[in-house]
Amino acid sequence: MYLICPFQAVVLPHFFCLVLCLCSGWLPAEKLAQEVSCSCADATVCGLLLTASGAAFEMSAIEKIEEQFASLRIAKRSVLSEEPAYLLDIDVSGSAQSASSRFVAVSCSNKSIRVYNRETLNFLREYSSCPGTLNGVRFAHVCDSLVFSACSDGMVKCWDIRLATQKAAQVFSGYPSNVFISFDINCSDLMICAGTEKVETDTFLVFWDARGSTDCASTIREPLGVYSESHNDDVTKICFHPVKPSLVVSGSTDGLVNVFDINKDNEDDALISTCNSDSSVSFIGWSGKDYEQIYCTTHDEGFCWWDLAQLDTEEPIMLLRVLDARDAVCIENGSLNYLVGGMYHEKAGRLFLIGGTATGDVHLISCSAAGLSLVGTLPGGHSATVRSFCWNPAEESLLTGGEDAQLLLWRPGAVERSLAKKMSMKIASSVQKRVRVHNSSLKNRKK
Repeated sequence: MYLICPFQAVVLPHFFCLVLCLCSGWLPAEKLAQEVSCSCADATVCGLLLTASGAAFEMSAIEKIEEQFASLRIAKRSVLSEEPAYLLDIDVSGSAQSASSRFVAVSCSNKSIRVYNRETLNFLREYSSCPGTLNGVRFAHVCDSLVFSACSDGMVKCWDIRLATQKAAQVFSGYPSNVFISFDINCSDLMICAGTEKVETDTFLVFWDARGSTDCASTIREPLGVYSESHNDDVTKICFHPVKPSLVVSGSTDGLVNVFDINKDNEDDALISTCNSDSSVSFIGWSGKDYEQIYCTTHDEGFCWWDLAQLDTEEPIMLLRVLDARDAVCIENGSLNYLVGGMYHEKAGRLFLIGGTATGDVHLISCSAAGLSLVGTLPGGHSATVRSFCWNPAEESLLTGGEDAQLLLWRPGAVERSLAKKMSMKIASSVQKRVRVHNSSLKNRKK
């Protein structure tokens, strides 16, 4: 169906009906493009109307996220343990047959992993690896009862939370000098990668075959191999691609964010891209359509965002660089003290950052090529710095953990039945942020 331009009075009402449908979310932008074909001389003005209507539709998606975030209230609060600790990392198990069998795992500053019921936040299990320190926590994607963590004693350990034992179901051993401070498991549960601290001149990405993690209980698995040439300082973060099991991105205190295809025969061929954040990397992730973008936050609260789809083009791959998000985000009657990490919202097609204040407020920040902007704030939950989060867009729920030793579950419109007394804790963190002077003479393979 072809319509004459809206500036011709005969069809003016129908065109604006289409635009109104678009702005209300009733009509996709692609459908509008199919419905409308301009035949008037003033096509430029007509195109401007279409562009404006598309922008209105985009704004409505952001406004919906803003409304959802603003509606979040504390639904559950974990009970303080006998040994309070900072909650440094959170992961949630994948979909299970029943909601009661789904879990939350938290990496704590007292060198332990704690497991909770996902719906009630009732405490279930605690694992430790003394004298080593556990760094990070991940559930297997297929079997939601398997939880992994990397250890400073040079091992990645896997526990089966169905078993009432502290003993690891599987141990993945590194090399004698390895001190693991980051790790991830790929989306097919076939490969584990861990990053090491720098020891003398050596920094490694170590890989293991993770198949059949519980077939041979408590056996020790040796590495498949290592990458040793792509970073020259501590590997602070590892993140596999959400749907492509062979792609992995690593971040380091050397400022580099490297993307590898581990299906390649050697490290040089596997290195797809090296991006430079110019600062110590604190968080990395994937975003965008088909997850072809990568981003990172830094220990001095910077933010970088790259589009890997432009690698083989003449276009720059840098989408946005923010030297200090604390200065870039305008918060009326408030402040941004730090960034925690990021998440890509598939339905909205938008990348968001989570940040906060020293008094425990949680900020949701939207990312675009134009810059960073505040979406909303959740006050009154935590009483100290928020260190970890896990956002579930499908359930519109948020988990947050902080230096007040509190694990909070936020849901739309929830009412907390029993408010635990918040305590401003002054326990010393066992994890020190690594902020270093960076060498400007970094790897040449950059774009």
